[in-house]
Amino acid sequence: MRARGTRRTARLLAVTAIAALCAFGLTAPAGAADTPPPGSNDWSCKPDSAHPQPVVLVNGTFKTSSENWLTLSPALANAGYCVFSFEYGGLETAPIPDSAAELRDFVNAVLGATGAKKVDIVGHSQGGMMPRYYVKFLGGATKVDDLVGIVPSNHGTTNPLALAAGATVCDSCVDQTAGSDFLQKLNSDPETPVGPDYTAIATQYDEVVVPYTSAFLKGPGTYVTNVRLQDRCPLDTTEHDQAPKSPLVEQWVLNALERKGPADPAFVPRCV
Repeated sequence: MRARGTRRTARLLAVTAIAALCAFGLTAPAGAADTPPPGSNDWSCKPDSAHPQPVVLVNGTFKTSSENWLTLSPALANAGYCVFSFEYGGLETAPIPDSAAELRDFVNAVLGATGAKKVDIVGHSQGGMMPRYYVKFLGGATKVDDLVGIVPSNHGTTNPLALAAGATVCDSCVDQTAGSDFLQKLNSDPETPVGPDYTAIATQYDEVVVPYTSAFLKGPGTYVTNVRLQDRCPLDTTEHDQAPKSPLVEQWVLNALERKGPADPAFVPRCV
């Protein structure tokens, strides 16, 4: 009876984990992890005076860069930026401090190849939050000019599927659970260390980062801007997984990257 109960529990955990993977957006095709998104990873690209920082794209949990940045990567390249992306943490499931160390090494490689002094980072979900660990604890404060988080898990989520996934396949899901030891350390004062400009873009229809306000950051308005998409475009229904492909999000990202400081709180995008 005990063995049967153990097997039943294991099956339940497996089913729960699969549901969690789906909820967090595991949609990329097999083999896609080896393929960078269009417009990225031209290691001969040299930033120009109008776009002095190369852009490093950091995908979210259970995502590959090719799927996550299929739309935004070529848009940024067409706008004149040198764009780079990478895979990390075993589909982003590793402990977040380990993934942040991978980001540090990748940024150093990008800076070495391009000759730039700093990078801009644009990240989705975990990819919008994890770079803050690099900034705060691994020397990134002097190497990041803009950090733009698209529905970032800055204060974690109360979605129970995060913890369910963490119980089976995903250390980073445990780290992203609201109140985790990791998040308490990350968000200890100062939550937004001086160095980068921070832009956090959220949607009220976020079903993964719950509540959606968990994306927002505390800090002076001179270098921190929090954006709720519906404040400018009330009819917008963007959800978590859709956000990196949203034309509305793209406008906010470009606004943040093109100006000195974070995104302009008074920016009026074109509602789609």
